[in-house]
Amino acid sequence: MRPFRQRNSTKPSINGSSSDRTAGDASTPAVGGDDSEDDLVRIAAELEMWDGSAPAAVVPQGERGRRMASLADSLKGTLTAGWTKGSSLVGSGTRSGALHLVDRLVDAAPRIPVRDLATLRAQHPDARNAEDLADSIASGAVKASASVGAGVGAVAMLPVPPAMAVEIATELLAVAAVEVKMIAELYQVYGQPPSGTASQRAGAYLAVWSQRRGLDLSKPGSLVALGTGAELRRQLRKRLTRTGLRKLPSVAPLMVGALAGATLNRRDTAKLALEIRKDLRGRPPVESGYWEAALARPEDPKD
Repeated sequence: MRPFRQRNSTKPSINGSSSDRTAGDASTPAVGGDDSEDDLVRIAAELEMWDGSAPAAVVPQGERGRRMASLADSLKGTLTAGWTKGSSLVGSGTRSGALHLVDRLVDAAPRIPVRDLATLRAQHPDARNAEDLADSIASGAVKASASVGAGVGAVAMLPVPPAMAVEIATELLAVAAVEVKMIAELYQVYGQPPSGTASQRAGAYLAVWSQRRGLDLSKPGSLVALGTGAELRRQLRKRLTRTGLRKLPSVAPLMVGALAGATLNRRDTAKLALEIRKDLRGRPPVESGYWEAALARPEDPKD
């Protein structure tokens, strides 16, 4: 089966592209990224299948399993190297394992494809307002996160510490990628898209993800303050470690773990969506009339 290919939209964005595609086509990763980054980008992009935007309504189970297995394989060498009894389940030592995951997530985040409002409205023509559209995006993200939890058991070889470290790390990164895409697109829906470079925007979205609340990204200075430096990495490490420890009881036995993982991911992503939407709803959009203006833009003559 061929990898998921990102669907092209017939609506351009403000800067002339159909979406904020820092990654380009999800099936053709940018040169220079390692396998784990490529897999994270693809897993995040598959949210568009779960929210009904892409042609396929459901990601095929076999394809999803291969994607997760590929991500696990790319993490396996680092996370199991130097494993000692009593080490953390997120790597060979809480700090070193979590910092490795932070590096993978930070490197992949700018490449996650983010749809602008024009693209989202074109893909969801029945959405009457921002709340309807946000419902669709949040629902798709919840389904995508649940699918990660249900499928991640397939990558675990045996319920022993090294395998569990890889399993938990794979699930943590995959869910984080889905949630970062959801967060970025909710900012689009509520008319609060941040400016700045792709790396600055991605860093800001990671800060939102780590703090679990919809921060005000309207000021250019906030992107620099939130999206760079040791503080962001500290927050990400803390969030990944805390979430990893919560997932520990769900990995054994594996069959029960798959169901528990799906339930836990579904609940956590839904809760995150509610918190982000509450905060975004409490602030006015950057531009008045942004909702109607999204569909008023002329079509790209190339389409």
